[in-house]
Amino acid sequence: MSTSLSLAPPAPVRSPETEEVTGTDDLVAPDVPWVTIVWNDPVNLMSYVTWVFETYFGYPRPKAEKLMMDVHTKGRAVVSHGPRESMERDAESLQGYGLWATFEKDE
Repeated sequence: MSTSLSLAPPAPVRSPETEEVTGTDDLVAPDVPWVTIVWNDPVNLMSYVTWVFETYFGYPRPKAEKLMMDVHTKGRAVVSHGPRESMERDAESLQGYGLWATFEKDE
């Protein structure tokens, strides 16, 4: 006697609650850009912050110095843009250098 089993997943059950989308505020497009922010801190020297931007990002000295001055005078600077995973990696790497860095959705 031979028995055949179907391994196909069950069809999804649709209900009115799952078919209607009332707002898009909670939906996030996968290509929404994110940013990495470096915050001012009382510990790191300006020359060190400039060196980190040159070393990690490969920024030329004038760009690294401008970003460092934004951090120093404005309290923060956006240092990179891109997909969330890249911004997470940048923030974590900058924290490894001892900088106060976070990432967030670009506005």
